[in-house]
Amino acid sequence: MKSAARLYAVQALFQMEASGQTVEAVCAEFVEHRFGAVYEGDEMAEGDASHFRTVVDHAVNHQALIDQLTDRALVAKWPLGRIDPVLRALFRAAGAELTQLPTPPRVAITEYVDVAKAFFDGGKEPKFVNAVLDHMAHEGRPEGF
Repeated sequence: MKSAARLYAVQALFQMEASGQTVEAVCAEFVEHRFGAVYEGDEMAEGDASHFRTVVDHAVNHQALIDQLTDRALVAKWPLGRIDPVLRALFRAAGAELTQLPTPPRVAITEYVDVAKAFFDGGKEPKFVNAVLDHMAHEGRPEGF
C-alpha cells in the first residue's frame, strides 16, 4: 500500500504544480476519488492514505530544501526547472522521504525508480532517477548507507 501511496504522491504533486490547486484539495481528491477507483475496467490500487499525505505534506513544506538538493544532484546544464514536470514531482516526493522521513534510503530509491518505470516504461528516465536519487541520498542522509 505504501508503493501505491508513493505513485499517488507523485501524481498529486504533479497535479498541484500543473493546476495550482491547494495541497488540501488535491489530497482530498486522491483519497476520496482515486484510491481504489475503477477507470475503464481497471481498478486503481488502494494506497496508504497516511503515508500519501505525509509524503505530500513534507514535499510541499520542505520543497525549497528538496529542490536545492535535487539541483545539486543534476548536472549544471539541467537545472530542476528544465526537468520534465513528472520527474520534478517524483524528485520532490522522493526527496521528502530521503530527508524528512525514516524510510531507509535504499528502499526509497528502489520504490521511486519503480514509480519512474510506471511513468516512463522502456525509457532512460528510471536510470536517470536512480542516479539522481542516489546522489540525493548520499548528500541528504549519508548515515543511511
